[in-house]
Amino acid sequence: MVSRQAVSAPAPSLSLGTSVALALGCGVLLRLVVQLEPVAWLAWVAPVPALVLASRSPHARTRWLMVLAALVAQSGNLSALTRIMPAGLAIGVSGALALVLAGILNAAQRHLRHASVVPGMLALPLLWTAVDTVMAHALPDGNWNSYAYTQVGMLPLLQVTSILGVPGLLFVLTLVPSAIAFVLLHGRRPRGTVRACIAVMLTLAVTMAFGAARLRQRQAGPSVTIGLVAIDDAIGLQARAPYIGAIRSAYAARVAELAAQGARLVVLPEKIAVTTPAGAGEWQRYFSDLAAAQRVGLLASITIDGGGPPENFAWLFGADGRLDDAYLKHHLAPPERAYRAGTNFAVRDVSGFRAGLAICKDMHFASFAREYGARDVAVVLVPAWDFTVDRTLAARMTMVRGVENGFMVIRSSRDGLLTVSSAYGRVIAERPSAGMPGAGLLVTTVVPPPIRTVYTRFGDWFGWLCVAGAAVLLVAGRRRLRALTG
Repeated sequence: MVSRQAVSAPAPSLSLGTSVALALGCGVLLRLVVQLEPVAWLAWVAPVPALVLASRSPHARTRWLMVLAALVAQSGNLSALTRIMPAGLAIGVSGALALVLAGILNAAQRHLRHASVVPGMLALPLLWTAVDTVMAHALPDGNWNSYAYTQVGMLPLLQVTSILGVPGLLFVLTLVPSAIAFVLLHGRRPRGTVRACIAVMLTLAVTMAFGAARLRQRQAGPSVTIGLVAIDDAIGLQARAPYIGAIRSAYAARVAELAAQGARLVVLPEKIAVTTPAGAGEWQRYFSDLAAAQRVGLLASITIDGGGPPENFAWLFGADGRLDDAYLKHHLAPPERAYRAGTNFAVRDVSGFRAGLAICKDMHFASFAREYGARDVAVVLVPAWDFTVDRTLAARMTMVRGVENGFMVIRSSRDGLLTVSSAYGRVIAERPSAGMPGAGLLVTTVVPPPIRTVYTRFGDWFGWLCVAGAAVLLVAGRRRLRALTG
């Protein structure tokens, strides 16, 4: 293996003005990646300038340069955050995310500056993956907008999530810029650098080869025609009868159109209406009659507000109009924090395949989706409501859950995308939602049996391994720095 010989730090040579200007530039570069519509290829190199800048600046200045760069990077999402929470809270969340990013970059550069080859190259991926894993399990919004999600479109790389989950994807992604930064700072001088770089390239090559092989697999299954409908217009508690009637008629027309074209199941979006407990029965009868009249399975979502905490339901109706299941949303978005959260998982045989039910934000959490993987579902049906600006991110995060656990995803979103994706992350069909009279999507696709994955069985084992590795690295790094500084 490679040597652990220490590397001497390069002499600082940048003036304060130059350092600030470069930090701003690094922030702009990172902003292009962490924004909701990322420049995906840039994720492979965007951290490099910040790491090199920090490592060539005096210690006392480094942390503030990284905070400045991170604030610029995270500012790109501030306007999106203000759409789902009060402005003051949005600023606080954006600032907190910036401090997390700055902390990761600052800790990684200390190892790049002083450490030997192996800890130096592993610092960034270990630290970033460890922090991302803890956030995914500890925060109410999980690891929303994780750096790993920038690579959802790279299907061969994405397949690693079927074994290692998002932590594995993030580790491979950040390993590359870490190695580049190390070589830029130290060249080939430290013994073992060349071998370490070869190991990095082999890691990427093996990951991509595994993904390419997995994507070549083909599975047979029944062919099913499925419809999706979304109307962006919302029905609130104070909505008047003519307004409610117009939206209902539009949904009925879209469902009838899809049923006439052969749809056996139609998925509607989240929170079509907010109603009182007294009005919930009337809405349930409406959907029941619609399903029975068109002879289709129907999944619709309604929020019931009154007499206690609001509840966000997905109702599944059979083609005979019978209510087969009432699923209550588990994970609540910022505007829903006061809602009652569900705990039960709903699995039903729908149109010849085994389906699980979820609502929007539920599918942002890998631990939630693993429960459906363990229940051997072939498809997860997801009514959703996005915020327009995050529609691509939300759809792609949900698609990753399917790759991790080996099932298809059918997601119908207001202010978002109507998406059908395979267990390998391929987009089978997709179109944007629309205001009245709404958007519809008809898809005839094979629904193969679920694919049993390593990730479903073992979860974030790799992420927690990185947490342990990062802890060891930080402790060893402090001791090494004390030894170097005498």
